[in-house]
Amino acid sequence: MNTLAEPQMNATPLIDVLLVLLVMLVLTLPMATHAVKLNLPQPASGPPSSVVTLHIDFDGQLYWNGANLPHAGLDSKLREVSAAMQPPRLKVVPDKRVRYEDVAQVLAAARRLSVSRLEVAPIF
Repeated sequence: MNTLAEPQMNATPLIDVLLVLLVMLVLTLPMATHAVKLNLPQPASGPPSSVVTLHIDFDGQLYWNGANLPHAGLDSKLREVSAAMQPPRLKVVPDKRVRYEDVAQVLAAARRLSVSRLEVAPIF
């Protein structure tokens, strides 16, 4: 009777190689202990500031707190906001169909006239 020895695979060297690779991977990964320092604004004490809403309609028409505002009057309104002792927040609410150019012009005017408290409502 010929009994053939069944071949067996020795897995010890493979496990050793895998452990060495695992150790090398752990050692080469960057340490995740870095910190990101943020300069966050502090909440203001006292009553909350008022909010001025500037709607931009789909055709580029502007509405200041619900009232129709011609494009020529935008600069004067933004000057009033930036010059106020307690400047209100200017909330720009664009229509979802408005052209990007119309929104960019309003934001550029606000930046040019130093409006310090500006927020843009998300478009869904």
